[in-house]
Amino acid sequence: MKTIAALQDLVTAASLDGEPSAAELDAIELEMPVIRAEVELLDAQIMTLDRPSSELDERRIRRARNRVMAARRDLTNRATATLTGGAA
Repeated sequence: MKTIAALQDLVTAASLDGEPSAAELDAIELEMPVIRAEVELLDAQIMTLDRPSSELDERRIRRARNRVMAARRDLTNRATATLTGGAA
């Protein structure tokens, strides 16, 4: 009978050695406005989990959704402008 532990060392040791590359960190930095907007939306939704949502809560969620959509739009437009050479 073979032990599985010896096989796991080969699999997991290589995957935990590296750190994010500069390109990966740049990609994360580029997506930070979207990430922040999504966290804000999640916070607004979490506030209404244990109680009925008021008009203020609904407005807060709606505004947070709009911020997420705007951040995604800006990110998409930035990526499209980069791919097309910035010609508008």
